Amino acid sequence: MPKINELKKGSVVEWNGVPHIVKSYDVRNPSSRGASTMYKVRFNNLKTGQKVDETFKGEDMIKEVDTSKVSVMFSYIDDTNYVFMNTEDYTQYLLAADDLEDEKKYITDGLAGITALLYEEQILAIEMPTNVELEVIETNPGSKSTGAGRTKPAVLSTGYEIQVPEFIEPHEVVKVSTLTGKFLSRA
Repeated sequence: MPKINELKKGSVVEWNGVPHIVKSYDVRNPSSRGASTMYKVRFNNLKTGQKVDETFKGEDMIKEVDTSKVSVMFSYIDDTNYVFMNTEDYTQYLLAADDLEDEKKYITDGLAGITALLYEEQILAIEMPTNVELEVIETNPGSKSTGAGRTKPAVLSTGYEIQVPEFIEPHEVVKVSTLTGKFLSRA
């Protein structure tokens, strides 16, 4: 049984006898010396889909639920669902667009290297690769200026907007970190 402070986004735990997935957590350090660190955790109930907010102390214990991880790739969008395919046995999994808040801005056709978290053969969440390659669709023309650290906005093929160095041109492919959402390099 892990402690609350060992949880991370995407962990599946049992809360009140029902499996829940951790959607986000916030660490609150106390201002007084004797107080313990508090963790505000947002869960999604896996049976009903209902959101639940709870506050815990760092030393509180919680039961983890057995899940499996499989390698998948993105196939297509079906109405409001994203369809992922298992790269080993070609099983397809549907995940609602609402469950992919941050990940949508990095998903492109045929994107591989994604890990799916499964519970009772149902997809709960995905873990993106640490960086992805995306095409710059729209940005101002490049500049030969060598000013260090100067950036400009660029719209990527997924509609996500980031800051890129001034020398990047439209239709170039760039590497973007899925952890920070920032430009890494040319691809």
